[in-house]
Amino acid sequence: MGIQMAAIITGGVLAGIQLDKWLQLKFPIFTLVLTLLSVFLAIYYFIKDILKK
Repeated sequence: MGIQMAAIITGGVLAGIQLDKWLQLKFPIFTLVLTLLSVFLAIYYFIKDILKK
């Protein structure tokens, strides 16, 4: 479960960084938004998994 959460968050962070680089933005808005989204997604999957057991 921990590895899955880390993978989701890492994927969101890396995708945000790449989008910010590609669009050449001065403020890393995609990094912030995708990081927060991936953290909430990881927590959602964690809670969903705990409730299933």
